Amino acid sequence: MYLTSNDLAILFPEKQGIEDYILFHTVSDQANVLQSKGLFIPLNNQEDKLIEAIANGAVAAIWEEGKSLPPYTPNHFPVFFTLDLAEAVKQLLQLYLDYLNGEKNHNMDITNFKFSNKKLLNKNNETYDIAVMVNQIADSKRNNSERRG
Repeated sequence: MYLTSNDLAILFPEKQGIEDYILFHTVSDQANVLQSKGLFIPLNNQEDKLIEAIANGAVAAIWEEGKSLPPYTPNHFPVFFTLDLAEAVKQLLQLYLDYLNGEKNHNMDITNFKFSNKKLLNKNNETYDIAVMVNQIADSKRNNSERRG
């Protein structure tokens, strides 16, 4: 199951660019990695690297609201706006994990998340490693269900 542009439109209703249905094979904060059909999220002030992300396969971006897009950004390039990029990543991962929790097909295609933003991780004492986040969210859900009970 791939993350789609329709999923992003639900989370981030402020957007610009073409509103085609896009399947994202990759989500990354790294402009310099290959990101086939990628969604680029410029964490840690990497807005100036959008052109590199596009050259490496990014087909859309999540952008901090209020920050200018580079003048070279194609008019048709889908951009979804948010007030907080780190929070956007959390929402995106939570949505995707919810989708995966409902899937029964173990041989499905999945979106590849590539995050290596060590400065942001150190600053927030959090992780964006999908495997670690899955465990944290699962633990959180278990704790919440125990309290309801």
